[in-house]
Amino acid sequence: METVAISEFRSNMPTFLEKVEAGETLRLTSRGKEIARVIPPSKTQAEARGELANLRKTAWIGDVISPISEEWDAVQ
Repeated sequence: METVAISEFRSNMPTFLEKVEAGETLRLTSRGKEIARVIPPSKTQAEARGELANLRKTAWIGDVISPISEEWDAVQ
């Protein structure tokens, strides 16, 4: 995580925002004290759907509706 003075951030905002867009987190400071963090956005809906599609290739869910034939004791 890169630490940047707020004055420097203001002067070079496009450059710093490109870094954030690439996945880097910035810690913004004022007089040496952290005042904010600029973080990349969470995954987009399209990226999340792509990950789910990849999981579908290896995941298997059996019959979750039918009762099981084995009896078991639940701890109470």
